[in-house]
Amino acid sequence: MFAIPRIKEICVLSFIGLIAAAGTASGPVFAQETFPSRPMKIVTPLAAGSASDIALRFLADRLSLRLRVPVIVENQPAAGGVTAARSVINAPHDGYTIAWFGNNTAISVSLFAQPFDPRKETKPIVGVSEFSYLFVTNSDSPYKSLQDLISAARSKPGTINVGTSSAGTSNHLTALLFKSVLNLDVAVVPYRGPSELSIALIRKDVDLVVNAYGGLRQGISDKQIRALATTSAARLDELPDVPTMAEAGVPDFEISSWNALYAPARAPEAAMEVVRQATTEILSQDDVKAKYREIGFVAQPLPPDVQDQRMRSEIDRWAKVIADSGIERR
Repeated sequence: MFAIPRIKEICVLSFIGLIAAAGTASGPVFAQETFPSRPMKIVTPLAAGSASDIALRFLADRLSLRLRVPVIVENQPAAGGVTAARSVINAPHDGYTIAWFGNNTAISVSLFAQPFDPRKETKPIVGVSEFSYLFVTNSDSPYKSLQDLISAARSKPGTINVGTSSAGTSNHLTALLFKSVLNLDVAVVPYRGPSELSIALIRKDVDLVVNAYGGLRQGISDKQIRALATTSAARLDELPDVPTMAEAGVPDFEISSWNALYAPARAPEAAMEVVRQATTEILSQDDVKAKYREIGFVAQPLPPDVQDQRMRSEIDRWAKVIADSGIERR
């Protein structure tokens, strides 16, 4: 008489145990989605077609394949990068909207009156690449060397135009620094993107352009553009005949730029670790390194702490450059 209730009790308890076990096993699946489970967006402050944009889009394509979700690039080239940064900071801090930062981000802290502070409002995911700038002219111009152009600027003040990307970008400030260091009376003219910049040079609307190799490669290859100097510490492997700025007669003018992926400060670290690992693995691939070299970039994944220190040191460096050069806050 008493066996049946006992069996029922055991069955009920076993059933409850199975439910509990199932709940434990399946709980994380339903409570926390696998990242990423939907499209991601990378917001860049740079114009489409720029060297950094080319590098970013190549990386985004590889991330899409590795993460198995679309990784969309959105260009917001305005206000020296502040607009793009605000777009990321104001998006949900869930890891699905991240930023493509570079030297221009560090510059904006001191150059713009109402910047954001990347040290407080964002955090680095991973460093991606480094590159330098070229000083170039039209291949038909009378300037065969950088010293030729400098001499012309001094003999005819106010007659030389220097083209760069939009105001607040690294190459724009590089041109302003060049003007200030050499005390030249030249006009620095910002353009909206690399296509307009190259067209302006080919049409001889400007006498000199400061830009990354990736944005100038085709013109150099077609012999429409002549490279006068590079801001790198050593000559570029891609352009072994082009002197450094020091070799061209402008010492202590080494400028390298960089790019990195950043996230809003409260983005989940687990999600950012997924992006970090994927990016690091992609940048270690030989074909990716080769692709980056083609546009004058060095693929160089950096961990968050190293990238954070680079951002902080660049902010300090450009703040001093801006202050010493008398460049007005915008």
